[in-house]
Amino acid sequence: MTAPQPPTIGNERIDYAEVLDQRTKMLILFGVLLGLFLSALDQTIVATALPRVAKELNGLSLYSWVTTIYLLTNTVTVPIYGKLSDIYGRKPVLLFGIVVFLIGSALCGMAGEPFLGNFAGGGMMQLVVFRGVQGLGAGALGSVAFAIIADLFAPAERARYQGLFGAVFGLSSVIGPLLGGFLTDNVSWRWVFYVNLPLGLIAVFFILSKMPRLASGLKPKVDYLGAALIVLASVPLLLALTWGADRTYAWTSPLILSMFGLTIVALIAFLFVESRHESPILPLSLFSNKTFLWSSIARFMIGAAFLGAILFLSLYLVQVQGVSATAAGTATIPLTIGLIIGAVGSGQIASRLGVYKPLMLIGLSVAALAFLWLSTLGPDTPYWQVVARMVVLGLGLGPALPLYTLAMQSAVQPTQIGVATSSGQFFQQIGSTIGTAIFGAILTSTLSAQLSTNIGKVAQDAPPSLRSQIERFQNTSGASSGASRAGASFDADAIRVQAEQGIKQGFAQQRDLITRALRDKDPRAIAALQGDAQTPPQLRGLLGNIDNVPPAATQQALQGTLQGLSQAETQAVTQADTTIGQLARAFKVSFSNSISRIYLISVLIAALALLATLMLPNLRLPKRGQGTAASRPAHVEV
Repeated sequence: MTAPQPPTIGNERIDYAEVLDQRTKMLILFGVLLGLFLSALDQTIVATALPRVAKELNGLSLYSWVTTIYLLTNTVTVPIYGKLSDIYGRKPVLLFGIVVFLIGSALCGMAGEPFLGNFAGGGMMQLVVFRGVQGLGAGALGSVAFAIIADLFAPAERARYQGLFGAVFGLSSVIGPLLGGFLTDNVSWRWVFYVNLPLGLIAVFFILSKMPRLASGLKPKVDYLGAALIVLASVPLLLALTWGADRTYAWTSPLILSMFGLTIVALIAFLFVESRHESPILPLSLFSNKTFLWSSIARFMIGAAFLGAILFLSLYLVQVQGVSATAAGTATIPLTIGLIIGAVGSGQIASRLGVYKPLMLIGLSVAALAFLWLSTLGPDTPYWQVVARMVVLGLGLGPALPLYTLAMQSAVQPTQIGVATSSGQFFQQIGSTIGTAIFGAILTSTLSAQLSTNIGKVAQDAPPSLRSQIERFQNTSGASSGASRAGASFDADAIRVQAEQGIKQGFAQQRDLITRALRDKDPRAIAALQGDAQTPPQLRGLLGNIDNVPPAATQQALQGTLQGLSQAETQAVTQADTTIGQLARAFKVSFSNSISRIYLISVLIAALALLATLMLPNLRLPKRGQGTAASRPAHVEV
């Protein structure tokens, strides 16, 4: 069955919200949501399988690149796809994105297979390249999907359905780690990628059979130079931030500085080209639209705060609460539940009331309070209180997912809906990258100072047998990279076993030495004990006159000394356990203090997003049938 194709006159835009029946819209929406789900799922499902993949493909050095390249190609193509969908229609661009994504998924599943040989360097490098292909397709899935809502539904209905998109992202964050772990452990890590194929084909079927072209009526003039320049400005920036944040290169290294320089030059050239092109990739005139301008700023801030909340909350759960990495992924389910409720609920309320700005302000206020509450996390915070904080944060950030997109779409011309929607998403993703880099740098510096101070206090009171181990751990954690330091864990049990073995070994040697000196009258053992400053004066005097001491007295002295050594050994082990407990406590305190500092800064970021939202025009969404929806959006700011 082919999709209904409404008639067009020249480049006039069709009001698909009026032409298509509700059943067709729902079928189209199902296909679009399924495609978006694939894109969102791929950001979470792969993380669980990566340790197994890196081991099997022998590519630990490329571990982070499997994720980085996907986010990189995804982010830089978002505004380009948005503009292309305005020119050529949503359907062909969305189908192109899904097909590229599915090709990339199939190739990722085949990475390292013998029949690919040494293509692209073989093994893990093949996976990195193929993940880049996946990201190229995923950029279309995200940017175009949000714009389709504006094509299918009247302004008063959009908020209701935009909330479903937020629910899709939340659902994927729950299902992804669970499904990824199950497939990796019970089938094969390759099915983490192959699972996209049947779902993607179902999405293609619904889009092909039900979706019209969804053309905006914009004349087909592509800004190729602008597209190239936005890639040239974005890629070096994202790489520099990523490498600088994880300490792959120093922030002041020539490579990082040259990348920032290239970004600045490309950005200046991009602004120059966009100001002169008749159909630019990102029309600079959009920034004269107050709704678009302030929404973009707010989404940039929200992107930084949101990703930071996810990343560092998981880090807190692993390092302070002591849960496993997999359990930490599923432990963020309360946050996801809050996000889904906030996204869907705010969309429904906005649709009924016809307003969105008050809901944004309420949501950001709740998010700011949640960040403030998170900044009080400590090493002794009960898990249920952590869950409560996550739910509140989700409820606050949830409205940000659909309502800013709705505001942008409602404030621009129909021919600009695609580029406006994708630009908002682009600014949010850039904000996430920059926020992660800044928070990573803050964590690195704060954690170094905290570890140095807190572990140093423990080392001062530690017994000599443990002091060297503590200082070695302290120096290692202080000298490691930001990523290594954040990911390092304090294994108290391993250190306790090592310390006890060292103590017992030392006392065993002492027993042997004393036994040989008193029982066997070994000259070397006697000399060693007399030369040891820790040998008691009474024992030293006895050893100095050992030849004249009766055997019974020597035996009695040996038994008494050995008994004293046993008591001293027990005390040393107990003291070591106490010290290691203090060291584990210091480690948790250092992490919780550092992560609390990040959430305190997140309060400021949420406040800035709140201020930007306050600058938005307080406009209402008209009910369906009001105005000329076919020619103008809900409230265009001219």
